[in-house]
Amino acid sequence: MTQAPRWLDEDELRTWRTFMLMALELPTALERQLHDDAQLSFVEYYVLAGLSEAPKRRMRLSELAVLTNSELSRMSHLINRLEKRGFVHREPDPEDGRYTHAVLTEAGYAHVLESAPGHVERVRELVFDVLTPAELRSLRRISEKITKGIGNLE
Repeated sequence: MTQAPRWLDEDELRTWRTFMLMALELPTALERQLHDDAQLSFVEYYVLAGLSEAPKRRMRLSELAVLTNSELSRMSHLINRLEKRGFVHREPDPEDGRYTHAVLTEAGYAHVLESAPGHVERVRELVFDVLTPAELRSLRRISEKITKGIGNLE
């Protein structure tokens, strides 16, 4: 026997549409700021930022793909673009030559350091400044629950 669909009620539908609008518009707004101020895409910035925080400013391409929720082939193309700009270079993984590391160059590190203040300010304006501390804690808990449900948390 086929179970009937569990349609959203009016309030749930309004919540869903509002949530989806935010989920689509927030990355676009952040992408715009990064493009205008730093000539970086949203994902390029997060790759550079991830590398800047990693030990020895290096990570396996496969780890960067997980960090940015990207396919490995897409990550490879992105690293190619960043290499052409002098922001990263590739090296074989010294512990396992089957893997490749992306390594942040001094130019890449300088660029992410220069880009970070404007990006953080935009994140503050769009998210942190419009929510109370209690709402921020709720947002974090809600985000963790949804992400865990999707299967992205341990």
